[in-house]
Amino acid sequence: MNRKETFSETEKRPLIILAGPTAVGKTECSLLLAEKLGCEIISADSMQVYRGMDIGTAKALPEERLRVPHHLIDVCDPTEEFNVVRYKEEASAAITDICSRGKIPLLTGGTGFYIQAVLKDTDFTENASDPDYREQLEAMEAADPGCLYRMLLEHDPKAAEEIHQNNIKRVVRALEFFHASGERISDHNAREKERQSPYKFLFIVLERDRGELYRRIDRRVDLMMEEGLTEETRKLKEAGCTRNMVSMQGLGYKEMLAYLDGEYPLEETVRLIKRNTRHYAKRQLTWFRRTQETVWLNCAGFADVDQLSGHIISLWEKKKKEQE
Repeated sequence: MNRKETFSETEKRPLIILAGPTAVGKTECSLLLAEKLGCEIISADSMQVYRGMDIGTAKALPEERLRVPHHLIDVCDPTEEFNVVRYKEEASAAITDICSRGKIPLLTGGTGFYIQAVLKDTDFTENASDPDYREQLEAMEAADPGCLYRMLLEHDPKAAEEIHQNNIKRVVRALEFFHASGERISDHNAREKERQSPYKFLFIVLERDRGELYRRIDRRVDLMMEEGLTEETRKLKEAGCTRNMVSMQGLGYKEMLAYLDGEYPLEETVRLIKRNTRHYAKRQLTWFRRTQETVWLNCAGFADVDQLSGHIISLWEKKKKEQE
C-alpha cells in the first residue's frame, strides 16, 4: 500500500505500538502491517540491540528487514552497556526521522519498560547514575547473592514486587534511584504513568490462549536449537562475553552459557530455556495488563495474520478520526 502522510510540526506525531509476550506472533504481524500502512519498524526488544545475538533473540531475518526498514536492531556490541535511557533517546530520534519522511513509526516488541519510556517521553535527566555507588552495590551482590533484592524489599516493597529478583540490572537501578533522590522508584514510576503522551498513538497488545502460547514458545526454542543457538553462544563466549554482562542475561544465552560451562546436560538446558521463557511471557503479560490505554487482540479471533493486520489498520483509522 506504501502510504505517505504529512504531519504538521505542531500536532502530535503518530505512533503505533504492537506489543505482546514472546512468541505471540508480533514479527509476522508487524511486517504485514508495516507494508500495508507504510510504516517503519522500531524494535522494542532489550536484547535485539546487540550485534551477533540473532538466533536467541529471534530477530527479523535479513530478508525481512529488506522488506521493511527496521531501527534499534544491532546498534551495539554485547560487551557494551545499553539501558533504557539510551534506548529512549535513540527510539525517539528514530520516530522523529520516520515522521519527517511521511512514514508512520511502528514500535514493536515485548520490553514493556522500554515501550513505556518512549510512549510517556520519560525524562531520565534528573536520575543520573552514581558509578561509585553502583560499584559498591555490585560488590555487595557478588559477596552475598540476593542481598540487593532484600534491600529493595526493605526500601521499596512495591518495586520489589514488580522486579524479578534475578533482574539485577533493574534492582540496582531502583536502589540507585532511592540513594540519589530519597524517593522510591515505584512512586516515581506511578507518577510517570500519569504523564500525557506526546504521541497520537494506538497501543495494541497481542495475546493467545495460554496453552497455544506455550506450545509456540516450545516450538520456537526447538527451532533456535536447530538453527544453532549453541554455536552462537559459543562464539559470544569466545569473544569475551561473560555471564555478568547484561547482554548475557537474555533468555537462552544464560542457560546455554551454563551448559557450555558443564553445569547441565543439553536436554536439561533446553528444558530450562523453555520453562524460563514461559515464566518471562507471564511477566510480560502482567506488565501489559497494568498498562493503560491498551487494546488487546486475541490472535485466535482472526482467520490469519492478514485479517489481524487489517483489523489493526481499521482501529488506527478510527483512532485518527477520533483525535482530529
